[in-house]
Amino acid sequence: MDIVFLGGLKIDTLIGIYDWERQQRQTVILDIEMAFDIAKAADTDDIRYALDYKTVSDRIISFVQASEFFLVERLISEIAELILGEFAVPWVKITLNKKGAIGSGIDVGITIERGVKST
Repeated sequence: MDIVFLGGLKIDTLIGIYDWERQQRQTVILDIEMAFDIAKAADTDDIRYALDYKTVSDRIISFVQASEFFLVERLISEIAELILGEFAVPWVKITLNKKGAIGSGIDVGITIERGVKST
C-alpha cells in the first residue's frame, strides 16, 4: 500500500484541562500518514483517482479549529475517525504534538494508528 502524508500541519485550537487553556488557543502540530493505492492516479494522471491532500488538510484544519476538546487523546481519535470515515482511507497514522505543553520548547504528544494497513 502506498502512503500519502501531511507533515507539520499547524492548527490553533482550544485544547486542555486547565483554566488558562480554556481561555486561549494553542497550536497543535499534526503529522499524518494515510494508506492509499495511488496506482490509478499514477496511470491516468487524473486527480479524480488520487487522495486529494488539499481537501483532506482543509477538512482537518476546519475540524480542529472548531473543536474544544479537553484531552489530546480525544482530539487525535476524532481526527482519525474523520479521515477513515470521509476519505475512504483504510489506515491512518497520526502524530499530534502539543509543543510547549509542559515547558518551553518541549515536545509532548501522541501517535496513534487506526484501521488496517495492507501490504
